[in-house]
Amino acid sequence: MINIVLFGKPGAGKGTQAEFLKGKYNLIHLSTGDIFRFNIKNETDLGKLAQSYMDKGDLVPDGVTIKMLQDAVEKNPDTKGFLFDGFPRTLAQAEALDAFLATKNWEVTATIALEADDEILIQRLLERGKTSGRVDDQDEEKIRNRYQEYNEKTAPLMEYYNKQNKFYPVNGIGSIAEITERLSTVIEKL
Repeated sequence: MINIVLFGKPGAGKGTQAEFLKGKYNLIHLSTGDIFRFNIKNETDLGKLAQSYMDKGDLVPDGVTIKMLQDAVEKNPDTKGFLFDGFPRTLAQAEALDAFLATKNWEVTATIALEADDEILIQRLLERGKTSGRVDDQDEEKIRNRYQEYNEKTAPLMEYYNKQNKFYPVNGIGSIAEITERLSTVIEKL
């Protein structure tokens, strides 16, 4: 069982790399964004609850996010492992993930952070925004705000996983193949 938390600022390539890694290592890719969209689209109880917060402009509480993720994990009891993308985002979520995995005698194997210079990533997102239709990728001020929030919330997570000797920074600049190779080098040493 291998459980990897994939960190990285918006535009760092998490989604692209997750596609390669899930196939190469036979992992279940759990993207918080995808899980939210699934629950909201299918009007599950958790989706309706999350939507009620979002409709008010509030952040969805950790408890709801954690429950959605736990439900997704429970649907895959025979997996070889998980690739967590976009979760955990807070210290409380990291502690809840550890506690939940412990109930199954599992643990986070590694946390891998795709690191890249903000200015390079901003240009990536602005380019992506031209074709993706994502409004949040078309406004440089909003992108910078997302990075500020990322820096504030993930810094404690990096320290949390570093204390457990499970934190691995990886250079996220280069070709997709080069970055995949760097990630594979880390994973294969676990």
